[in-house]
Amino acid sequence: MTEADAHPAASPVDAPGEQRAAVPLRKQVRRLVMQLGPSRMAATILFLIVAVLFARFSWQMPLIDAAERALYDARATLMAPHVGQDKRIVLITYNDETLFNTGIRSPLDRTLLANALGNIDRMGAKAIGIDIAFDSPRPDDELLKTQLRAMTTPTWLAYAEQASNPNTIFYEQQKFLEAFIAAVATEKTKPTSVLFRTDDDSVIRKWPDRPKGLPPLMANAMAPVDPAFADFQGNIRFLVPARAAVGQEEPVFANIPIDAFAVPMDDDMRAGFAELVRGRYVLIGGDIIDNDQFNTPLSRFVDPITGQHETMIGLEVHAHMLAQQLDNAWSRPLPPAALWTLAVLVVLAGGLTSLIDLRARWVALAFLAQMAFFIAFPFWAHGRGIDTTTLPAFGWAIGWLFGYAAVGTAARTIGSRQRAFAQSALGKYLPADVAAQIMRDPDQLSLHGERRNIFCVFTDLEGFTKLSHAVTPETVARLLNEYLDRLSDIVLEHGGTIDKFVGDAVVAFWGAPLSRPDDGEKAAAAAFAMYRAGEQFRVDLAADDVPPIGMTRVGLHVGDAIVGNFGGEGRIQYTALGDAMNTASRLEAANKALRTGVLISSEAAARSERDDLVPMGRVTLRGRAQPVDVLTPRPDLSADQRGRIAALVAAHAAGDKNAYVTAATALTGEFGQDAAIMFLIERLNDTEKGESYVLS
Repeated sequence: MTEADAHPAASPVDAPGEQRAAVPLRKQVRRLVMQLGPSRMAATILFLIVAVLFARFSWQMPLIDAAERALYDARATLMAPHVGQDKRIVLITYNDETLFNTGIRSPLDRTLLANALGNIDRMGAKAIGIDIAFDSPRPDDELLKTQLRAMTTPTWLAYAEQASNPNTIFYEQQKFLEAFIAAVATEKTKPTSVLFRTDDDSVIRKWPDRPKGLPPLMANAMAPVDPAFADFQGNIRFLVPARAAVGQEEPVFANIPIDAFAVPMDDDMRAGFAELVRGRYVLIGGDIIDNDQFNTPLSRFVDPITGQHETMIGLEVHAHMLAQQLDNAWSRPLPPAALWTLAVLVVLAGGLTSLIDLRARWVALAFLAQMAFFIAFPFWAHGRGIDTTTLPAFGWAIGWLFGYAAVGTAARTIGSRQRAFAQSALGKYLPADVAAQIMRDPDQLSLHGERRNIFCVFTDLEGFTKLSHAVTPETVARLLNEYLDRLSDIVLEHGGTIDKFVGDAVVAFWGAPLSRPDDGEKAAAAAFAMYRAGEQFRVDLAADDVPPIGMTRVGLHVGDAIVGNFGGEGRIQYTALGDAMNTASRLEAANKALRTGVLISSEAAARSERDDLVPMGRVTLRGRAQPVDVLTPRPDLSADQRGRIAALVAAHAAGDKNAYVTAATALTGEFGQDAAIMFLIERLNDTEKGESYVLS
């Protein structure tokens, strides 16, 4: 697959308005895989694996996790439900004015709390949660203890332990807290966990875990919870207030100073205040500057009312969690299998996008559509109740980019030398390096040739002419193109130059325009691979319910030839002329007589580096005067079998009749069903020492 195949430019000779045919994506991928090479393929696959890991585990990767959290905070803020004030929950708080009035800052005034609890207990609240840790003594402790033991409303007292929350409480505080709770515990007054978990950036996004030994979490304790979600650790659904008018909004949860409930009340006064409490969940705690303040996803962006990055008191976080539980608004995480699948798909999408062979506007549209997916899908999923705290939105973008870069780089790597070739009118038969030279130096288009020592390969498909009369022209064209495509790919994969196609025949050579030390090895390997590709084509053709055809015959020879650009000024062809080409053609034709599929001259065999060649004797090719020693690849035979056949031919050449007869007798019994070996013995029987078998 060339880079030009992936991103071709319009040909300068295209007629105005003529549309260039796009190369099918499937074919581009196949070419890319076939031509990339083992080392680059391994590097590309490794890069794609890294891309998938980024697209799957970006939440756990340094630096990238910060981007994921920022994107999540944007989703949680923009997709947060806008609601009116929640009448089910009310906050009763100590604020800075309360502290100023009481003159007591820490521990908080417990007389005030005891008086407030006495009034609230008689107002019909559903439950009371106190987010104040009684972890150090005050002179008015007994008053508060008495009130807590007398509560008739379910009341939950904050509890924390050093083991699960070491930064909040130390050992002595924990012991005092435990003793305090033990002294006031009744059927109505019990401890509750107020544990929060923040991410590494000190932001609360998720429900905390429930360590063994801790009492139930405050939200779980105050209201009934579905057992299936008793250990829910997904994202907290934060609510934002609906604006009543421009610049006006009421908070999601009413926040009333505790002072209002701590004053002495008669029945009438208490009845008036009861409207604020009756049937509601009451949360009591502090709303104090620089104390118990937490960052949430909403804190990342400037509050439109205050113009500040607003933090949230812990008591309000509990309220949001309680409201989420009451609404049964549990988010659903994407299962690991889905995350893996999406990670692989986005990387593949990036890789395939780099291979799109369409007009620029369609490529841009495909790119924009995928980018829109990366941006919009996480918001859509969040809005549909999907827990996106594990959804790697930024990781997908990186994985897509890596996939695009990996496949695109691979395509550019194998196609950089063929860019000019694919963009010019030189034709696909011209080798890439020749096209590159011509594009760099147009003077190379001048007509000239040079003598080179080249390896020539001729092929022919037996029976294709007969097949062409038995099927439709469209089928002939399809089959011929597929066949030639397979053989052409083999030539190019082995570094050869495609000279021409003559019907169903392929002519190729090695050693020009560039000569390499392994040309002989590559040419011999290609010759045998083309034969095997032809055999596979026969098998595939049979499955297509098409009349059968014969084998692909291949001939290989090495010798001098004139190689260069030949033709006229209006049209040229890069080709080879000379005796070496003619000999290779005769070798291909000799296969039919010798019952073989591939014939290699001894000169080419000596430079082929193959150890599976079997000598097939000396023959005089049709129309030739000089005899040629020929060999054929037989990897299906063992080394011992090939050696005994070679000994047979050597005994005949040396005139050693006894050794020849012994070898021929043994081989006849062993290879009675092998047409090529049996005909070899027949030919040797018909010739004397040093004579060649003349092919008519």
